[in-house]
Amino acid sequence: MAADRKEPRTLALALLASLLLWNLPFGGVLLYPFKLLATWMHELSHGIAMTACGAGFDHILVYRDTSGLAYARATVGPFCSAVIAAAGYMGTPVWGAVLLVVTRDARSARRALVVLAGLLVITALFVVAPTHDNDKFGPYAIGAIGGVVLVCAIALPARLRLLGAHFVAAQACCNALLDIRVLMRPSQVVNGQVAGASDAHNMAMATFGTAAPWAVWTWAIIWLAWSLAVLFIALRISGSRARSSGAPGGLPRA
Repeated sequence: MAADRKEPRTLALALLASLLLWNLPFGGVLLYPFKLLATWMHELSHGIAMTACGAGFDHILVYRDTSGLAYARATVGPFCSAVIAAAGYMGTPVWGAVLLVVTRDARSARRALVVLAGLLVITALFVVAPTHDNDKFGPYAIGAIGGVVLVCAIALPARLRLLGAHFVAAQACCNALLDIRVLMRPSQVVNGQVAGASDAHNMAMATFGTAAPWAVWTWAIIWLAWSLAVLFIALRISGSRARSSGAPGGLPRA
């Protein structure tokens, strides 16, 4: 029961630290690995949608400026194109929410971090590809993040392990909210270069048949509302679970 009481405190501390770091001058430097992690989640969410829609998932690219791209093996119709375009911004907060919900104590935090580390390393080996100029930053960076996550899962004390898992989850949710602002740009910028339309522009074209500002704004607002709703539900689930664990009827069995 003591461990359950610690969960809301570590979660609140992780969220507070995330918000503070984003507003400090050096915060962007400290959060750089977490921004790369959010990019990985975003592009992998596109890849999962590509697989589900039958387009086939080929590979993803992760650049030094934390931008990324996901590549399908075939083209699909308008509906599936819309699903794939929406998957990135709708999928990233789900990663964070799931991590928040499943890490109720230090033991579950260790399991979740080990699984996350395994996914990072496996995708670094087989999914994250070098860029077109043979820059291998993406595979190395994602693999290194996976290694660090694994070390944290194994070596950190229980309280710090739980805090670390919650901090990663909080960063995924915060990045999902902050990244939506780039949708207001007239075009998508990847690795410092214009790389076509953004996800919101593609979504607007697939659903409204136009990339007018009102259509782009509509999907940006919908995705922002989705991110806030997912975070709110995850926090409610975590809070309700902690309260029920602290109630007399929720006492753990010997």
